[in-house]
Amino acid sequence: MRNSDDVQQLLAVAQHDAKRAGCKYIEIRPLVSDESQLVSRTGLAKTTAAVVHRLDLTRNQENVARSFHKQCVRNLARASNNNLLYEEGRSEELLRKFYSLLLLTRRRHMLPPQPLAWFQNLVALLGHQLKIRVAYKDNTPIASIMTLSFKDIVTYKYGCSDSRFNSLQGTSFLFWRTMLDAWADGASVFDMGRSDLHNPGLIAFKDHWGAARHDLTYYRFPPARRKDSSSEGNLLAAAKRLLKVVPDPIFTAVGGLLYRHVG
Repeated sequence: MRNSDDVQQLLAVAQHDAKRAGCKYIEIRPLVSDESQLVSRTGLAKTTAAVVHRLDLTRNQENVARSFHKQCVRNLARASNNNLLYEEGRSEELLRKFYSLLLLTRRRHMLPPQPLAWFQNLVALLGHQLKIRVAYKDNTPIASIMTLSFKDIVTYKYGCSDSRFNSLQGTSFLFWRTMLDAWADGASVFDMGRSDLHNPGLIAFKDHWGAARHDLTYYRFPPARRKDSSSEGNLLAAAKRLLKVVPDPIFTAVGGLLYRHVG
């Protein structure tokens, strides 16, 4: 929406509804925004910055492939040489394979996982708009991604892998299979999702596919209170060390508690 007055009115209604409902805050994540207008005219405060990658699929496969970085080309060649197997769908069995890899990935990053019920609800509610893709080496799941489809856009939402097999390039293999499916279904955009600025490796991986990078800024009302960064950092570091060693049942329980409150 280009009219700043319309944006201001919509946000004013959202702020009013949030107060009436007892919400602690509202947050918006526009891909395109006039920061000066949002901050000065609505009371929103800038909180977080990230980037989003989008690949234009209206070009044919040959033209898209020409935009791949040489590292991306090497990764796909390696995946092909490793004779990886592929499976897709929405079955409970496939979801559990995805979730097992997710636990490995979240523990590696020392982050609590979303509960299994989170993904079971997504599958139940989104149906054919959601797809789980798994790459195998022989009979071993080595990487998995979850994608969502809406109209002519396919979105990469979640990804995970077993780091012991990273050299086989399972994730690159799954991205390419997703793109092939998207072309077959007539999609025009492959949205590779958001990447935090402190994750340069993920940003570079998406850059290598020739995807256009867009800034994504989060705005919040009311502004978050300032915290003691030193004590908060020490607490976070201790929590991460604990998450690295706790058994899976406790690890997933922590995620279940957290994701009741965090999106």
